[in-house]
Amino acid sequence: MDDLLAEARAGNRRAIGRLLSVVERGGPDADALTEATFASTNLPHIIGITGPPGSGKSTLVGKLVDAMADQGHSPAVLAVDPSSPLSGGAILGDRIRIDTGTANAFIRSMATRGHSGGLALAVPGAIRVFDLAGFDPVVIETVGVGQVEVDVTATADTTIVVANPGTGDAVQANKAGLLEVADIFVVNKADRPGADDVRRDLELMLDLSHMTGQEELSGRRPPIVMVNSLEGTGIGELLREIEAHKEHLEVLGQRSAARLRRLEAEVRTRVLADLEQRSKAVGATPEGRQINSMLADGTITPIEAAQRLGFLL
Repeated sequence: MDDLLAEARAGNRRAIGRLLSVVERGGPDADALTEATFASTNLPHIIGITGPPGSGKSTLVGKLVDAMADQGHSPAVLAVDPSSPLSGGAILGDRIRIDTGTANAFIRSMATRGHSGGLALAVPGAIRVFDLAGFDPVVIETVGVGQVEVDVTATADTTIVVANPGTGDAVQANKAGLLEVADIFVVNKADRPGADDVRRDLELMLDLSHMTGQEELSGRRPPIVMVNSLEGTGIGELLREIEAHKEHLEVLGQRSAARLRRLEAEVRTRVLADLEQRSKAVGATPEGRQINSMLADGTITPIEAAQRLGFLL
């Protein structure tokens, strides 16, 4: 582990990849890695990008990474792919779709493995590895389906929600609660018919959030950036809005507060993961099997079964 850490600090990409694999597998080695990397105080700016499948997130990320590298940054990308609920496998194709021409970026795909709790532990661990290797900023791209996208965007300093014309994305974003977590909206494929309609819908929804006090809570109205990621138009404006939001967080002191909340969430996730493992172990004991048999026979209710198992933990 010490040799890998030293090589990762020196920029050895093979060592960085091996450390990320340790994080993804979890277990004692991942815990040891967290212990070794937690002392870092120079954490990178974390940018979460989410949106529905097919909205062009991977192409957008590729252009964004190139623009960041042109400005002298060394960005890293963590692309989260869903795992099959049947086979447990994942395609991990985002790394292929993210087309970037810079050698300064590091791109890694990570599977959800059907367990958002495991993902919640793997993401901060991966960020610490990127931090150790000197990457800044770190871009987290989610697949855009289910609870995982909200979980991952909660890890970000700046959350970007991508919508595109013709799919009702603005309404879907509102239904999923993404309107409340978005710091920047991107209307991708802005050259297509209906892009202005998507922008209008988002503006109307932001007006409603102003009426409910959401805008006052964050202290900033999320901007809407029109982008054509294939052509690269609008990327410069998006970078400026990301930097403006970063400065906004610094001025209000919200960045350190948000990171404290993320650490608290990581602790809760670890506690819940530990309880889950202990619960499974207890369920396999003779006492646990007896409780399950009584539950199956209808002798006890699920409430009583949970209480009895809880006493055995």
